[in-house]
Amino acid sequence: MSKVITIQHTVYQLCTEFPELIPIMKELGFENITNPQMIKTAGRIMTLPNGCRMKGISLDKVIETLETNGFAIEK
Repeated sequence: MSKVITIQHTVYQLCTEFPELIPIMKELGFENITNPQMIKTAGRIMTLPNGCRMKGISLDKVIETLETNGFAIEK
């Protein structure tokens, strides 16, 4: 079964469906993603593109890393 990520879903939705995303995202520079309260609050409104803009992280790099880790990306 493939792991399909829609980048317009919220971080909360993605991390709830795919908890294995949390360490990957932390390694990419989203340090607060390991804090369950952050996922439950800010994560409910934050999408990957918005989070990348806010943190100054390349969305292309995030997509490439997720694909390397077995995720398919829907835009």
